[in-house]
Amino acid sequence: MRQRSLIAITAALAAGALTLTACGSRDEDGGSDSGSGGTTVTIGVDAPLTGDLSALGLGIKNSADLAAKTANKEKVVDGVTFKVEALDDQAQPSSGQQNATKFVADKNVLGVVGPLNSSVAESMQKVFDDAKLVEVSPANTNPALTQGTDWQTSKARPYKSYFRTSTTDAIQGPFAAQYVYNDSKKKKVFVIDDKKTYGAGLAATFTDEFKKLGGTVVGTEHINPDTKDFSAVATKVKNSGADVVYYGGEYPQAGPLSKQIKAAGAKVPLVGGDGIYSADFIKLAGASGGGDLATSVGAPVEELASAKEFVANYKNAGYKEAYEAYGGYSYDSTWAIIEAVKKVVEDNDGKLPDDARAQVAAAMQGVSFDGVTGKVSFDEYGDATNKQLTVYAVENGDWKAVKSGTYTG
Repeated sequence: MRQRSLIAITAALAAGALTLTACGSRDEDGGSDSGSGGTTVTIGVDAPLTGDLSALGLGIKNSADLAAKTANKEKVVDGVTFKVEALDDQAQPSSGQQNATKFVADKNVLGVVGPLNSSVAESMQKVFDDAKLVEVSPANTNPALTQGTDWQTSKARPYKSYFRTSTTDAIQGPFAAQYVYNDSKKKKVFVIDDKKTYGAGLAATFTDEFKKLGGTVVGTEHINPDTKDFSAVATKVKNSGADVVYYGGEYPQAGPLSKQIKAAGAKVPLVGGDGIYSADFIKLAGASGGGDLATSVGAPVEELASAKEFVANYKNAGYKEAYEAYGGYSYDSTWAIIEAVKKVVEDNDGKLPDDARAQVAAAMQGVSFDGVTGKVSFDEYGDATNKQLTVYAVENGDWKAVKSGTYTG
């Protein structure tokens, strides 16, 4: 993603005078984000705000913040002011679980946006579900989160409180395989993953489809994501005769991996999923990254008519960081929570009931609206009904969209 210069959005945000009860705090400080006599509802955000993946995490946080500020400015829910509280999970499951517990303990939190990593989501789902606190991820793609560990043979939704606005690796991996085999005409792949939930799962779905198409897997390797020396695996790639590398993992490792594979003499493209679709991948891969590919969820935000307002508002909002790959999805995840809160308020005579969390989680199943990323709604598993994906190529130091579509089985 390209970095953008951004300016501050200012708005006197006032909620109506309607008094709401239960899971929300009465605002009495007269601040610009809180309406006198109204109720403040907190939307939690969990993402890596520091560390290697912070570029993606900060884009998620900022986009959620923009959605809340927009809802307040437009008085989308009469009498309610939305506030975002972001916690840093550092891309660690243990931190995510601790953050989930903190959100559950705050009675004003009626929904949570995040996390980025599927492995972190695994640690949070039960905590939220036990508390009937809805969670909407803009970025998790592992199919098991919504369809159970046996999703390939027997789909079963494990947690009714979990939803996501991005599509899954059951579609992303095969979509990439079809592009690599049919469009790029690559027939011999070396598959590498980082052993984590997201990376290993994505590599597996890619591999299955690539072999089904007639491609050959000439080698496989697992890397330690805590190291930056990939010379051994780079040598294996060179000696394998592969004409393409598929990497299941994220950009902090993918960038150096691509660079070292080329340095070893294997002048072949590295292909990955949405976890490598970041400007930081290009920085880490350097000049040798030209021609590398990534798939990412949805269509390019900059090219969507539905996203023009989001792009303009984000630019005007003063955020220091780019919205990155999941900005539009984070905005839509936050807006989905806002829509669910609105439905509960309207169904309870303008008030938030004592069981607001449970009602918001139930209302989420029926949420449907035209969002930044297109139509936003959820199927019976809590998965996004929007299955579109895009292939991007590194060209002249930037990501360029080369094909949008979806997996056709």
